[in-house]
Amino acid sequence: MSNTVYLLENVKKSYDSRVVCHISHLEIFKGEILGIMGPSGAGKSTLLRMLNFLEPTTSGVIRFNDLSVNGNGSVPMDVRRKVITVFQEPVLLSTSVRNNVAYGLWLRGQKGRGRLLEQALERVGLAHLSRARAQTLSGGEKQRVALARAMAVAPEVLLLDEPSANLDPYNVSLIEDLVTSINREQGTTIILVTHNVFQARRLSQRAMLMLEGRMVEVGETERLFTQPQDPRTLSFIRGEMVC
Repeated sequence: MSNTVYLLENVKKSYDSRVVCHISHLEIFKGEILGIMGPSGAGKSTLLRMLNFLEPTTSGVIRFNDLSVNGNGSVPMDVRRKVITVFQEPVLLSTSVRNNVAYGLWLRGQKGRGRLLEQALERVGLAHLSRARAQTLSGGEKQRVALARAMAVAPEVLLLDEPSANLDPYNVSLIEDLVTSINREQGTTIILVTHNVFQARRLSQRAMLMLEGRMVEVGETERLFTQPQDPRTLSFIRGEMVC
């Protein structure tokens, strides 16, 4: 059985004549946390949207398990439901915390919804706020609701787009602990987009740098941070301006 959950071959995304993301070759392995670093405009979020089948590729092929997806291919709903994205600004329904976490379970007709819902709320420390309206929560609490909703349905892949940006250190620590737990306890493949090199180093087994829509370097995290092969990687992790 293959250990690869995604395989990207010469994948490009263009708007008009401008190429915003070009990945010549990338494998993402089952059960890993891959940290994708880069400045704003590097193509990180565009890559996530293609991995979540929200954006079609302009050219090239994304292979997800046994399914090949290109710009003209439709993705079956049962495949789409294996991949969940949690955004920097979590998308929550204007209802209670409980209903937000239950939503994905309800869509899937999941058996044992009540038990799974309670477990997810307990795990993120929000059981006491289950009846509160989601819109009244703090930024960190909203992010935990989004993670609880993902945990409840146990996706194969969890895509995180700057999940702790603009949060205080306490909530950053809570979110990072939850991300690690989801990966270890559920075996979820996690792809973490972050501009924070320290977070990428703390959480990921492999790290990748993107600049101007292209992958500069990818490899085992400690190796990439201590022995980068590309001078641009060294500059980026030092906090220097990278061109």
